Amino acid sequence: MMTLGELLLEGKKRLRAARIDEAELDAWYLLESVTGCTKHEYYLCPKRLTEENQEKKYLELINKRTMHVPLQHLTGSQEFMGYTFRVNEHVLIPRQDTEILVEEALKYVRPGMEILDLCTGSGCILLSILKKVPGVLGYGTDISENALQVAGWNQEHLKTSARLWKSDLFEQIEGKFDCILSNPPYIPSDVVDTLMEEVRDYEPRIALDGKEDGLYYYRKITEQSPEYLKQGGMLFLEIGYDQAEAVMTLMERKFTQVRMIRDLSGCDRVVYGSVKL
Repeated sequence: MMTLGELLLEGKKRLRAARIDEAELDAWYLLESVTGCTKHEYYLCPKRLTEENQEKKYLELINKRTMHVPLQHLTGSQEFMGYTFRVNEHVLIPRQDTEILVEEALKYVRPGMEILDLCTGSGCILLSILKKVPGVLGYGTDISENALQVAGWNQEHLKTSARLWKSDLFEQIEGKFDCILSNPPYIPSDVVDTLMEEVRDYEPRIALDGKEDGLYYYRKITEQSPEYLKQGGMLFLEIGYDQAEAVMTLMERKFTQVRMIRDLSGCDRVVYGSVKL
């Protein structure tokens, strides 16, 4: 059997050979996931022998990572807004860029409001808001039943209460909301196949593909959402780095005070506005 240090070294070696970005970090996260060993415990005793099943499991995961299976699919989780979300091949992996959408919405959302999250996926947007603002009534929809199952697991884990159901955007929606949020599919169809392997081959295409020009879902959401917003209600959308002008133009037809927010990298990331009275 190998020691913790020997196992970690072997993991790093294999990932570097496969040219995996952040090989050292990924090797560590997989070791932590398999053994439960914290960094503090590791540095205290790197020569501790691992169990036979741990060594086998770790090397299996390392080999999968060399084939570009996303790290989060191997560990089964991803941090977002300070919370741990369960993820798998049926949902997009929550990304730090999407935290910008949540942070902007949190400036508006108040207890007692009703919010709707379209294309909820793992539920990271909706459930993070419900955790941050107790008393909000949350609703999440997705066209994928598998994605809704993941969102349901996360809801149970985070001890939040939202209503989740299957709907193709507004198809099954009734009532009006104070706020609608969405991170819809927005990558043009012919660009999806050029994405990095971890995204192209392992994340759900249905959550990535925004049709021919990437704006298909923005057109539908900006056109239909006013019917489902209360007076003065807000719409928040995550966008691609080069889509701000196009999405803002779409929104300005039915929304006022339309604004764009950049992410920490300086890329256009969120567009929002208030429905016209």
